[in-house]
Amino acid sequence: MQQVAVVTGGGSGLGREMALALAAAGFQVTVTGRTEAKLRETAEAAAGVAAVGAAGVGEVRTAVLDVVDGAAVAAFFGSLERIDLLVNNAGTGAPSAAVQDVTEEDWRRVVDTNLTGSFLCAQAAFALMLRQQPSGGRIINNGSISAHTPRPNSIAYTASKHAISGLTKSLELEGRAHGITCGQIDIGNAATSMTAKMGAGVLQPDGSIAVEPTFDPRIVADFVVRIAQLPTDVAVPTLMVMAAGMPFVGRG
Repeated sequence: MQQVAVVTGGGSGLGREMALALAAAGFQVTVTGRTEAKLRETAEAAAGVAAVGAAGVGEVRTAVLDVVDGAAVAAFFGSLERIDLLVNNAGTGAPSAAVQDVTEEDWRRVVDTNLTGSFLCAQAAFALMLRQQPSGGRIINNGSISAHTPRPNSIAYTASKHAISGLTKSLELEGRAHGITCGQIDIGNAATSMTAKMGAGVLQPDGSIAVEPTFDPRIVADFVVRIAQLPTDVAVPTLMVMAAGMPFVGRG
């Protein structure tokens, strides 16, 4: 039976790479996001791979979805007959700002998208995994190395990613009895539009500006596929993938 995957935030960046890699591995994939044109680009990229004769490439479908809209999330997952894998990838950041300058609007937008959106999708997927036959499945949350160590002026993003770690552990714990596993990939500086600024230098804790290395996001997608292909009696609670040479390790 072909496995079914949903990748949120699948219209660009890491989400697109994850969706393409899962489709190449034979999954039937639905990508969700707020921008239909971007989602179509992901589906067309997958169709292009299939058109050149790659064997076993799965279909990529699209669904416009704002993960902070609880009713829309419930309706989307309610329309699915089955889900074997949810990749909670949708997320956002906020402008760099000191604690005293962070607006309530920016705080709520980041926490609502990164944390509440991930919870709503995980909750709906979890419920479907419980009632489908055969039951069970896997959830992979996109964390960040910010789930461990913050960057300067990033309190909303950092708090949301620390909270994702708690969400992941709770889902894994509650899923044990039902064949549902949950893990987290903590990513550092995968080369996407969000990390393009690294090449010009970014603020460091000591006040300096330093260029930081990045790495091919397809490597992250390969890890997602490998985890997704594991039997559900194997858990991968956390996996960190980062560019070698990042200042995350060590002092400075």
